[in-house]
Amino acid sequence: MTGLGGDCFVLFYDNKRKMVKGINGSGRSPKKLTLDLLSEKGISIEKGIKKIPRSSAFSVMVPGAAAGWIDCVENFGSGKISLEEIFRPAIQLAENGFPMHEVTATLYLENYLHLKTNDTSCGSDLLINGNPPKTGQLVRNQKFAEVLKDLAKNGKKGFYKGRIAEEIVKTVQENGGCLTMEDMESHCSTYDEPIFTDYRGYRVWEMPPNGQGVVALMALNILEGYDLKNENRMSSSLIHKLIESTNLAFEQGFKGIFDPSIKPVNLELFLSKKIAEEKRKRINLEKASSKNYCRSGLNAGADTVYFCVVDNDGNACSFINSIYNVFGSGLVPKNCGFALQNRASNFSLRDNHGNCVGPKKRSYHTIIPGMVTHVSNNELFACFGNTGAFMQPQGHVQVLSNMIDFGMTPQNALCHPRYCVKYHNIKPHIVYLEKGIPEKIIEELKGLGHNVIVVSEFSRSMFGRGQIIQVRYDEQGNRILWCGSESRSDGCALGY
Repeated sequence: MTGLGGDCFVLFYDNKRKMVKGINGSGRSPKKLTLDLLSEKGISIEKGIKKIPRSSAFSVMVPGAAAGWIDCVENFGSGKISLEEIFRPAIQLAENGFPMHEVTATLYLENYLHLKTNDTSCGSDLLINGNPPKTGQLVRNQKFAEVLKDLAKNGKKGFYKGRIAEEIVKTVQENGGCLTMEDMESHCSTYDEPIFTDYRGYRVWEMPPNGQGVVALMALNILEGYDLKNENRMSSSLIHKLIESTNLAFEQGFKGIFDPSIKPVNLELFLSKKIAEEKRKRINLEKASSKNYCRSGLNAGADTVYFCVVDNDGNACSFINSIYNVFGSGLVPKNCGFALQNRASNFSLRDNHGNCVGPKKRSYHTIIPGMVTHVSNNELFACFGNTGAFMQPQGHVQVLSNMIDFGMTPQNALCHPRYCVKYHNIKPHIVYLEKGIPEKIIEELKGLGHNVIVVSEFSRSMFGRGQIIQVRYDEQGNRILWCGSESRSDGCALGY
């Protein structure tokens, strides 16, 4: 349910050079988007509004995914196949149809009314006779197939300078937004140097801000001071340490993550082992913190897809793509067959905050691909990631701890029950625990002061949807790719 109307981030491992590279494929806000403009339209803290509404046309930023896709191919690809060859399978799926999967069908049913279906938005293009597609129903999207053909033939200019860009701008403006052709035509990805921290002999890589990968790295730095290997993996003591560490990392993240091209981000505050040690001292092992770590007006995105690939040469790609909320803004440009993201909803409306809304600016971004190498030789250990908005750093930390601290296989690391803290205006924060965690542990966490709710069935999707490829070697030195795919979604592991 993600697509071209959104953004992407990429981490690429170059096996020959033993290097990790990155592409930030997130879009920027319109040049005309300012606090003053929003205030004129009644969107301000003074009016009791804490963020740009998710369905507002002002929430639409330039979609960065199209440029990010092509930049990924041009910079990290082998050069042996053309864009037209790469897009052909997707075009065929859009034209000939594919069966709707169960989890996606459920998301459709719960959210399809968010699609705007009127004279200024073609949300009905994503429905079947006005209804959400059911599980197993064949889904076709000829209009999207034509968009992909244009992208395959003309590259980035086919999306940002032609008919598609014009339709995007027209749809946004007709619904009251301020996106222009100048905004579309000036878009470009950036080649950002990935950041890392070392955790128990492994180097964990993330993309730098405006993404929130630094939250995961800081949480790992805090956790490194505990002897987790001697903990019971299913214990209140361990879960408490994980929760409190990610809480402290998010506290810094909500203050210090924003567009570094507008204002420098102090990465030392996140990556310093010394600062992590000071943060660790704030954790009371006998009691949950009563501090409110929330950020006002948080949006809980769900329209994200993550995948990872390792090729025969040992190169790896960790790739994530999202339109933020389910169906993003709900706006669908005419004859395009995809929804537009609503990433501007993640800006702050406080003028003294680094993530305050402004022109030509990237917002705090939730989607984060992950990569892990060995500190000793820079060889690839794993590429991994999970979806789930503000669950993503929490998921990175839990899955990596499962693999590194407890030696779990990728599949077991993904299937192990998780926690998810929701950082909204509730004190103490709600800690959602996945069904499968023993009742005794749940009661112990409540005894520590955690505000606990147990989650089961489809609601388990709040814990994110992850994929992992781990690289191992047998006694004869043969490389083995060990994969895991999310049991909470429609993902799968494939060899090719």
